[in-house]
Amino acid sequence: MVIDAISNGIVLDHIKAGRGMDLYQILKLDKLECSVALLKNVTSRKMGRKDIIKIDEVIDLNFDVLGYVDPGITVCIVKDGKLDRKFTVGLPERVTNVIRCRNPRCITTVEPEIPHIFKLTDRENRVYRCIYCESRAKNRD
Repeated sequence: MVIDAISNGIVLDHIKAGRGMDLYQILKLDKLECSVALLKNVTSRKMGRKDIIKIDEVIDLNFDVLGYVDPGITVCIVKDGKLDRKFTVGLPERVTNVIRCRNPRCITTVEPEIPHIFKLTDRENRVYRCIYCESRAKNRD
């Protein structure tokens, strides 16, 4: 299989195998006009198996979403065919409108225009809680 190199764009690497499609949908990559490649179950020395997403355009990405779905993803920004920046995302302290509060008594249920904001309360166990009602978000693992 041959996937062309990108000259200006973003590569999301080291995605846990099976999470690439989740990210594709959450980031709404299907709405982009540029080429997007999703590689699933790619062999990796470091991880065994991984997913990779290549976006053939530099776009604004919500790094909090990346960190929430799969902390440890490597983001590579490519400009003029060369690696411009490379960094790893981690667990964000807060996520906004990524998780929906499931508590029927939460203010976000009654007032739909209020943003769904969750804060990280336990980094080790990846626990996020609603800032309004303290309900625990369902883990992504």
